Amino acid sequence: MSDSLINRDFYEAIVRFDEDEKSQEYYYKIMDSLTGKKDAEGKEETVRDRILKAYAVLFCEDTGVLPGQKADADDVAGTADRLYIGSVGYDPGHWYRMKYHFPIIDDDNYDRFAALVIADLNAGPLREAAVNDGDTLVVGEADPLHMTRKDRMEQKVKAVGID
Repeated sequence: MSDSLINRDFYEAIVRFDEDEKSQEYYYKIMDSLTGKKDAEGKEETVRDRILKAYAVLFCEDTGVLPGQKADADDVAGTADRLYIGSVGYDPGHWYRMKYHFPIIDDDNYDRFAALVIADLNAGPLREAAVNDGDTLVVGEADPLHMTRKDRMEQKVKAVGID
């Protein structure tokens, strides 16, 4: 992926997206940048395409996305509630989506949520926490907000590495 474009500035632009126009402009500039690669149909691939493919590989293995396909709005919305920071717990601040204030994930912002996750893994505080404190992004079972205590205790989780 265009790692030089997925940097701390990009991460900060996503976090501040709703606060100012400069962040929005920077976000769209990066997302629409070409990677220099072509997709399966021979079309120039954008950073957005690469991010959605990376998100699909990392988090959508059970949603029916085939290797090389991009995650769509339903894939991202269906997996967003499964992402935890550190370890699975009862603190809503550990749920990634809630921590970053994405109450709804739809056609308007699914790519921004996926970009936030990928940028955080590459250059955000999540990367720093992984390197310094051993905290990782954990993928839990579907719909953890509606799980019983027993379900939470018995759920399967897998850690997602940054390298």
